[in-house]
Amino acid sequence: MILITDGGSTKCDWILLDTSGEVILKTRTLGLNPAVLSEIELTERITSNKDLSPLFEKVAVVDFYGAGCGTKTPVLLLKNTLQNIFINAKVSVNEDTVAAVYAATTQPGIVCILGTGSNSCYFDGKEIHNSIESLGYMLMDEASGNYFGKRLIRDYYYKKMPEELALDFEKRYELDSDEIKTNLYKKSNPNMYLASFAEFIFTSEEVNGYFYKLISEGILKFIEYRILCFKEAQSVPIHFIGSIAHFSEEIIRDCMKPYHLELGNIIRRPIDGLIEYYKTHKL
Repeated sequence: MILITDGGSTKCDWILLDTSGEVILKTRTLGLNPAVLSEIELTERITSNKDLSPLFEKVAVVDFYGAGCGTKTPVLLLKNTLQNIFINAKVSVNEDTVAAVYAATTQPGIVCILGTGSNSCYFDGKEIHNSIESLGYMLMDEASGNYFGKRLIRDYYYKKMPEELALDFEKRYELDSDEIKTNLYKKSNPNMYLASFAEFIFTSEEVNGYFYKLISEGILKFIEYRILCFKEAQSVPIHFIGSIAHFSEEIIRDCMKPYHLELGNIIRRPIDGLIEYYKTHKL
């Protein structure tokens, strides 16, 4: 049996396949980003899932694709954690862009992730190429959930948010400064905490073009830093993976037009495409 995992910072989808590619189990845990979580936290999030616990000694392969898996140290941390839990499995840990490519295309293209965090890569039809190493939510992650969450909090405190939206924002979130600073500087998963505010954008009515402007600014930064860095950008489709991309499709189209970029597939959840890839190429 093969256990494949598509892991973000917020949530993690687990799929168990038999040797013929049939789905035996689907389950979900909290996010497993090894760049922001300790080994203890990673272990607790996996072992607390009752669906997974019967598999700890049974699965032969664990293939993990996730956020925070772009550099050696967090990859090694997560790989060791998984190996200690799934004791008889062959474990591999790959960056989330690999799963995004498998889900989005088999042809050359640029594949972008806009979820809790953000990332991009170029797929030449055979190999994946990363132009820029990601430094995570504090310095990069343009147009991601945590990027927009940060913008919303800043705009609220700087009084740049339209008044009626600010009143609604106050009702829906705990905005006490001590509470915000505790979550950002003393608790785990500050990136997930910030991203939780981004839901406000997609569940509120537009006021004075505020959300359009907010999202557009983020998408334009992402295009500048994470798409145009590839020389192939204007000759191949640009695919997007993730919930932020799913809800922002029309704004993405508008932002791409001045650069003459071709919009490819937009996929909210890559796990289904990943299953099909395994059936075709891995089993």
